[in-house]
Amino acid sequence: MKKVFITRMLPQENMEELHRHFDVSVNPHDRPLTRDELKNGIKDCDAAITLLTDTIDGEILDAAGHKLKIVANYAVGYNNFDLKAATMRGVILTNTPGVLDDATADLSFALLLAVARRVVEADLYLRNSKWKTGWAPTFFVGLDVTGKTLGIAGLGRIGKNLARKACGFDMRILYSDMHRDEEFERQTAARHVSKETLLKESDFLSLHVPLLPETRHYIGETELALMKRTAVLINASRGPVVDEKALVKALKERRIWGAGLDVFENEPALEPGLAELDNVVIVPHIASATVVTRRAMGEIAIGNVIEVLNGRSPDTCVNPDVLQK
Repeated sequence: MKKVFITRMLPQENMEELHRHFDVSVNPHDRPLTRDELKNGIKDCDAAITLLTDTIDGEILDAAGHKLKIVANYAVGYNNFDLKAATMRGVILTNTPGVLDDATADLSFALLLAVARRVVEADLYLRNSKWKTGWAPTFFVGLDVTGKTLGIAGLGRIGKNLARKACGFDMRILYSDMHRDEEFERQTAARHVSKETLLKESDFLSLHVPLLPETRHYIGETELALMKRTAVLINASRGPVVDEKALVKALKERRIWGAGLDVFENEPALEPGLAELDNVVIVPHIASATVVTRRAMGEIAIGNVIEVLNGRSPDTCVNPDVLQK
């Protein structure tokens, strides 16, 4: 049987499927692998299924050896891949797009609502037995969501999905993207604007840009200064698109209303001071964490491995030049 290495335990159904087809070895630890552990685990394998926390570069690929045919990311993102290094070595790289869209957009909207209506802050207040005075007119007053302006940075599948959900709240949709989508504008009455306009006019700004050199610190001190004092920033894309140091400063100084974060600049570490703030809702990178979504991600990754190890092209190759070799 072909040998497949898994860098983190997948859902049970996925693991059972893998064992039906392959000789499977898996990271025995409930943590990301070290570089040396990754090298040892992937050595002499025909395929690997990896996470965003696993950097797959030339050094790792060389440690794997000539048998390695595919590395399948259990994620839609693939900034952990060195595409050039893999293509040079004839290794196919894949991801899991499409199946995360609903779950990620749902979580983005959940964060938006939680920050606007101070849900986590109020929950902790009640759990800590601080509610002594009963209902009051000025008690935990938050922001309206219905009818407000939602700005979306990056109009990919998830950004569009979020916008459609926001239409149910009669929100005005603004978006900033390299490409204008007139059909989407007709469907949602959305307006394509510059980044500066997006920052200035959004009541809620949700980030859905990929992590690229040009999007690192897409939101920093300058951008935060342009936002409304009543604005909320949501990030369920990639942590480094936000300068976390600048965000903590802005939140402390109440220069924006709040933030909802699923991803962080130096995961799993948080910027000092972030966890102590009461105007931020933070969750540990759980946007895709639904039973159906996580299982579907595994099915795509496994399907890609099966295709490649049987001499066929995978559905979601992210370095297509390798297929021409």
